[in-house]
Amino acid sequence: MKEADLYPDLKAFLEAQGYEVKAEIGACDILALRGAEPPVVVEMKLSFSLALVLQGVARQALFDTVYLAVPAPKKGWPARYKDIVALCRRLGLGLLVVAPGVGVEAHLDPGPYQPRLNTVRAGRLLREFQRRLGDPNQGGTTGIKRMTAYRQDALRCACALVDGPMKGATVAKATGVTRATTLMRDDHYGWFDRVDKGVYALTQKGRAALTENAAEITRLTAGQ
Repeated sequence: MKEADLYPDLKAFLEAQGYEVKAEIGACDILALRGAEPPVVVEMKLSFSLALVLQGVARQALFDTVYLAVPAPKKGWPARYKDIVALCRRLGLGLLVVAPGVGVEAHLDPGPYQPRLNTVRAGRLLREFQRRLGDPNQGGTTGIKRMTAYRQDALRCACALVDGPMKGATVAKATGVTRATTLMRDDHYGWFDRVDKGVYALTQKGRAALTENAAEITRLTAGQ
């Protein structure tokens, strides 16, 4: 397929809406006019790419209504389709999808966009930042367990139980982990065993976690 294969369907799509359509007007792949309305620009590429986005953004310096056009995928949209639409929406770009010989589908129209801040999620991130001791993770790494503030608290609780079962309130006082009882009761990691009302012991998995995280425990103990 060539980019030129997209043009007939795009031209027909716009003409059906009353636009006069012409190709290759200056740097614009397609320019369409309808009466006294603002011009419409369409930029074409054979796949959604940074080059296409940059092309669309450049056209926004000329006109407000700019669409990006790509062929319809043969095997369904990629996993990041929602991200693609979100990016176009944030940039104020429209998105047209072309099935050559079949037609054009408008997935998004251009328009101003003011993102709504997710204050709940932002609050969680800030609390995690404040609660996490030090900076135990290496930025840019993948496929490894992250050391979160919750995991750090769980390690503190596990250390307190090394010598035997203990009441949750006692663990909280000894470690400074105010949520110790709830954390051990929920037992997300399988490290804790409730042996009596409000009393918890360390499981074999918990003891293994202490060995696995020895370096982090040393750092936590030092308060770094």
